[in-house]
Amino acid sequence: MNEIEKVKKLAVDLRTGYPRSPRTLLGGYVIAARALDKCRAEILGWQGEYHYACPLSHYFLDFACINDQIFKEFVATGATDAEVAEWIAKNALAREAVEIVLWNNSWRDKRISELSEGTQLFLEKYIKDTLPPHSRPYTLFDVYDIEEKRLPSLIALSD
Repeated sequence: MNEIEKVKKLAVDLRTGYPRSPRTLLGGYVIAARALDKCRAEILGWQGEYHYACPLSHYFLDFACINDQIFKEFVATGATDAEVAEWIAKNALAREAVEIVLWNNSWRDKRISELSEGTQLFLEKYIKDTLPPHSRPYTLFDVYDIEEKRLPSLIALSD
């Protein structure tokens, strides 16, 4: 089986489905599994409206000090999730376990108000245009999990 066939067996078609939640761990990092799903889909032209080297993917890639193109080249070999996790362990900037846990937790709990002004402006419109009416995501990851139907809309008790 050639490399593209291997990638096809592992990829999610993002024209009809969703990448994994940014909360899903891969190689011990949040966001990494989602970045991998988008990367595989992009390799195959199956990314739909998703983008692999987007700001969210870069939060992980930059923290791990992994170049997005080098990561993509490895993923294009048809590497499994376990092989990608092993590759991340070997290629990411060496950090103490506590640093990774703290970083993961900071992103799991990252409130929209803690993001840059530009990101907040983008999300203000994105949430209004994309999520069900009256949705109230509390964290950045809630935005993706509500949109992709992994989390029910969080409705404020009063508007």
